[in-house]
Amino acid sequence: MTAPEAQDTAPFRAPAGTRRPAAWRAQVPVLAAVAAGGALGATARYAFALAWPARPGGFPWATFCTNVVGCAVIGAFMVVITEEWSAHRLVRPFFGTGVLGGFTTFSTYTVDFTRLLDGGRPSLALAYLAATPAAALTAVWLAAAGTRRVLKWRQA
Repeated sequence: MTAPEAQDTAPFRAPAGTRRPAAWRAQVPVLAAVAAGGALGATARYAFALAWPARPGGFPWATFCTNVVGCAVIGAFMVVITEEWSAHRLVRPFFGTGVLGGFTTFSTYTVDFTRLLDGGRPSLALAYLAATPAAALTAVWLAAAGTRRVLKWRQA
């Protein structure tokens, strides 16, 4: 096996006295859309966690449900915007990456797993460790398949 050829990964450097490339400026709206969406999604997740706090040593249902529901919405959303609807270029960064990326929380999932382990609940921690990605992936698949079926039924 041969090593891949080295690619120039150095950042673009404009000659002295020139402006930044226009490609960078084109990304500013995308960055703003992701940031705004992320703020909304994270706020919704935080409100959900406050409304449904986990008992110490108990199963973190709020985080689990947040991740499963968020992944289901991602599955349906991606089908709609890639197969059915020609969306504005900022819809996917705002809603898909921003809102849903901020709403789902796989970092809290790992913190919850560690807390369960540290709290002397290894069986529950391992069940949570396995159940969350299994349920999240199943939710994406079911939502995408269900959305395709509904869209196909509507067109018939």
